[in-house]
Amino acid sequence: MTQARSVTLQNGDLLQNGDLLQNGDLSKDGDFALQDNDLAGGDLAGDVTPVVVLSDEERIAMTRRASSGIFRSLAAQAIMGCVAILVSWLVAGTDAAASALIGAAAYFVPNAFFALRLLVGLFGSSRASPLTFFVGEAFKLGSAVLVLGLAAWLGRGWLVWPAMLLGLLCVLKGYVLLLLFRRLP
Repeated sequence: MTQARSVTLQNGDLLQNGDLLQNGDLSKDGDFALQDNDLAGGDLAGDVTPVVVLSDEERIAMTRRASSGIFRSLAAQAIMGCVAILVSWLVAGTDAAASALIGAAAYFVPNAFFALRLLVGLFGSSRASPLTFFVGEAFKLGSAVLVLGLAAWLGRGWLVWPAMLLGLLCVLKGYVLLLLFRRLP
């Protein structure tokens, strides 16, 4: 027993097991192929979207470009975080530098874990799905909020809020460094 395969073309025609079913025709399942009388059958070659097939060399080049973009983004975020820590230390001392470190780490560390997961998907056998991306983004946001909340609760006596927010903001805006040097992935 063969299973019926059907594909709806861009013009609304239904292609089932290689047969073009046009307006009002019955499919092998007994359903009408098309309900709209305005749609007419067309040339199959013009209606099918072409599939792009990459060679191994092209796939490797795309993977290499994607991984270098991830590494560049992480490096830019790390540099911007270090700049925030240094500026905070020079302006307001060690408590401000520690606060800036907490703010920078609140976003950089979860982002680095997420980037590691994306790199495993690029080079490994398991590909990252859109669900993986959304779960990773939720993890990044949730852990950043958790770290900032813990810092606010545990560091009441010494936490310097402007420095912590500067560290967080600098890591969040690390792409500005890439834009400045025209190295945005």
